[in-house]
Amino acid sequence: MSAQWVQLQTEVSRQHSVLTEDAMLEVGALSVTLEDAADQPILEPGVGETPLWDQCIVKALFPATVDTDQITTQLQTSLYSELRWELLEDKDWSQEWKKYFQPLKCGDRLWICPSWTEVPDPNGFNLMLDPGLAFGTGSHPTTHLCLRWLDRQNLAGTTVIDYGCGSGILGIGALLLGAEKVIAIDNDPQALLASRDNARRNNIADQRLITCLPDAIPEGILADVMLANILAAPLIELAPRISNLTGADGLLCLSGLLQSQIEDVSAPYLARFDFDSPDIEDDWARLSARKTRP
Repeated sequence: MSAQWVQLQTEVSRQHSVLTEDAMLEVGALSVTLEDAADQPILEPGVGETPLWDQCIVKALFPATVDTDQITTQLQTSLYSELRWELLEDKDWSQEWKKYFQPLKCGDRLWICPSWTEVPDPNGFNLMLDPGLAFGTGSHPTTHLCLRWLDRQNLAGTTVIDYGCGSGILGIGALLLGAEKVIAIDNDPQALLASRDNARRNNIADQRLITCLPDAIPEGILADVMLANILAAPLIELAPRISNLTGADGLLCLSGLLQSQIEDVSAPYLARFDFDSPDIEDDWARLSARKTRP
């Protein structure tokens, strides 16, 4: 089969990544992707910071009919990194990315399933979720750790708070596993929209998943189960509020932290919660506890 596409690839530093991406789009690239050039993890970006690796591989996709010599000449006036062309086999590249998202089992009963795949266990709890704008597809260790923990709980009739809901994956998982109601909280309105859309995709009635900004939490709400999969710094900063929103004898599940951050994150909760042994996956940690003191 003849190639229908050609790909231009180069390696640049983080500070030159935006310039390189813009330049490739300007000369007619159909898409541009950035990849890690040095197996460098991105852990905790600052507020408003776009997380990128120190060294990036930039790949631009073009139709095979383009004049590669002309594009190379154009780019060399603004880019000083080595440019390399390669032929690509004919594929539907708009769909190719889907192969990286397959059903994921989270514990004994819960599955996360993209809409384009077969449900692997018709008798299980199948959460239909496509990758989207908000963080949380179930594949990252922090989310996976929380989902596995949820799968082991008796959630029948409980009120759950999902603080920092992202895509809504944890709250929706809790509802499928028997929770009565979820309050999904996030400071990003886009995340609240995504959570509602994903709940409806899973046939969750609107009144069972309530979305709100942090300053609009309904009066009198106390969680039987409190979920917070965010990052270490906000988990520490929000400890008083998260603790106050957790009811007596309520369960607490914290994630988004590294193993090295366990002591710092748990410290502001110790006066009111008794912690279990942490669960670790790929240097990420999930903490669980029960509220035993007011």
